[in-house]
Amino acid sequence: MTPDNIQFRTGVIKPVECLKEGWALIKDQYWLFLGIVFVGIFIASAVPLVLIGPMMAGIYLGYFRKMRGEPVEFGTLFKGFDYFAQSLIAALIQAIPMVIVIVPMYILMFVFMMLSVPRGGGRMDPDESTTFAFTFLGFYLVFIVVILIVAFIVTLFFLFSFPLIADRNLSGLDSVKLSIQAAKANLGGIFGLVLLNFALGFLGVLCCYIGAVFLMPVSFASYAVAYRRVFPETLQNFASPPPPPANWAA
Repeated sequence: MTPDNIQFRTGVIKPVECLKEGWALIKDQYWLFLGIVFVGIFIASAVPLVLIGPMMAGIYLGYFRKMRGEPVEFGTLFKGFDYFAQSLIAALIQAIPMVIVIVPMYILMFVFMMLSVPRGGGRMDPDESTTFAFTFLGFYLVFIVVILIVAFIVTLFFLFSFPLIADRNLSGLDSVKLSIQAAKANLGGIFGLVLLNFALGFLGVLCCYIGAVFLMPVSFASYAVAYRRVFPETLQNFASPPPPPANWAA
C-alpha cells in the first residue's frame, strides 16, 4: 500500500473525547495494556533508536486488535518486530530534529564550561562561583525547555507514523510523510490531544512518577482512537456519518 492510496479525514479529533474513548476501549483489560505499554517502553529505552520502532508498532497493534474485537495477548507487543526495518527507518527520521537541537546545545554548554574555568588552574572566588552556578543553571533550564518544545513538536507531526506502519504496512519514509500530512490537516485537534496528555503526564510525574506510569496506556489509547478517527479501518466506514465536521483530504 502506498500513501497515494490512503485517504484521511480532518476535523475529527476531539481531545477529551479521544481520551474518554481510549479509556472505554481498554478499561476491561487495563492491566494487560499497562503491562504491554510499560514493558514496551522499558525495552525501547534499552536501545532507543533501534528498539523504539518495533515496540511502538507492537503497542499499537494491540490497540488495533482491541478495536476490532480480536483477542489481545501480551505477546502481541513482540509482533512489532515484524515491522522492524521500516519502524527503525521511521524512528531514525524522527530523531533528526532532536539531534539537530541537542548536539549544538551540548557544544555550547561545553564551551561555556571551558571558558568559565580559571586560567592557570586556579580556583574561582565565591562571587565567580555563584555567578557560574546561576548561569549554568539558567542555561540548563533553557536546554530542558528547548528539548521539551522540540519533543512536543516531534510528537505532533510524527504521531501517526508508527500506527501507519502497524496498520497499513507502509514503509518508514512513507509513514512519516503521510503522518506529517495528516497532522498538518488536523493540527488543532492533535495539538489539543498531545497537550492534554503532556499536562496529565506532568501531573503524574509530580505524583512520584507513579501517576505517569498508570496514565501511559490511556494516553496511547487516546492516540490510537485519534488515529482511527483520521484513518478509518476500511472505506466502508465512510458509509456511516463521520464525526462532525468531517472533510476529506488526500
